[in-house]
Amino acid sequence: MAANEIVEMKDGKAIVTTVENEEMILQLSKTYEFEGEKISQLDLSGLEEITADNMIKANKVMVTSGAVAIMPENDLYYTLIIAADATGIPIEFFKKLRPKDAVKVKNRVSNFFYGEE
Repeated sequence: MAANEIVEMKDGKAIVTTVENEEMILQLSKTYEFEGEKISQLDLSGLEEITADNMIKANKVMVTSGAVAIMPENDLYYTLIIAADATGIPIEFFKKLRPKDAVKVKNRVSNFFYGEE
């Protein structure tokens, strides 16, 4: 297996995905089971496709749930919503992450927002 390949099991079969931008792969501290799949890393390359509209929707989700953040791009819930959008994995998965992994996701998304161009 090459360093830029992700192997996941789905329906008892190995699915191999080639990742172009290895920097966008986030290794989790453990393998999580979610909806019959095992997830040990996240491909956050979808962050490149996030728009202001996604950010507005994430803000609306937060407000609807009663959460308020002065700087949402640094808020755990907001960044998990954005990560869910970027990966296509439901927010319910991200809500089940252990604190260590949740903070890793938050930091990666926040750093992406503030990264240089």
